[in-house]
Amino acid sequence: MKKLQHLKQHMSLLRWNATNMQIEQLLQEAQEHKPSYLEWLLRITQSEVDYRYEKAMDRRLKKATLPLQHRLEQFDFSHQNGVSPPQLQQLRELLWLEQQYNLILMGPSGVGKTFIAAGLAYDAIKAGYDALFRTMQEVLDTLKLKDVTRSAKAEYHRYLKAQLVVIDDMMMFPVEKNDANRLFHLVNHLHERSSIIITTNKSPKQWAEVLNDEVLATAMLDRLLYRCEIIQLKGKSYRLANRKTIFENTAQGAG
Repeated sequence: MKKLQHLKQHMSLLRWNATNMQIEQLLQEAQEHKPSYLEWLLRITQSEVDYRYEKAMDRRLKKATLPLQHRLEQFDFSHQNGVSPPQLQQLRELLWLEQQYNLILMGPSGVGKTFIAAGLAYDAIKAGYDALFRTMQEVLDTLKLKDVTRSAKAEYHRYLKAQLVVIDDMMMFPVEKNDANRLFHLVNHLHERSSIIITTNKSPKQWAEVLNDEVLATAMLDRLLYRCEIIQLKGKSYRLANRKTIFENTAQGAG
């Protein structure tokens, strides 16, 4: 028993928490199945690696704040929006992220921009990247308050450290001059350090109207488009085509 206690103490010092919690079970399995030394070492180290991966994954997912729908395995290709299965699969391989490319998903409301962006962020997190998903309004609020509140300052530093930042609904509404300048400085900092995914229903030409500053819009686009893939989505709104109702048999009994 003393040897077992010493073993558990060593594991605690090494922070082998998963192995420490199940060492009795692992020892019993070793006695029953009599694996080789190499097999047993592989078993306990794999257990620890899996545990640490899951904990790290949980932390990254918590920071990312993905929308509820983000599993690209559930993507409905029967609803035509301009993205083919091979194209989506190529995006999911994340080569663009390795090369620090940006993605701009452009199109009308409801064609899957947010779903694809969130799904790619989820794939990146599974692959070990730090990714964040934020709406443009959330980003602007953080930039405005980062020198005022500790929470906004901490959030801002998450942007700077992330390997992928998703900005959802970019340029959906007019942006004040000071907010536009702050947004430009963030994009400028992330330029060639991280990848950015932007979802927007505005073409690059319309950004100047939203920002009310053609020079600033041009400078921001210059950085975003330098290494960038623009994906033009089209079609009718998936949400409207598949909208839910609380009523049953709505076609009956109207008389």
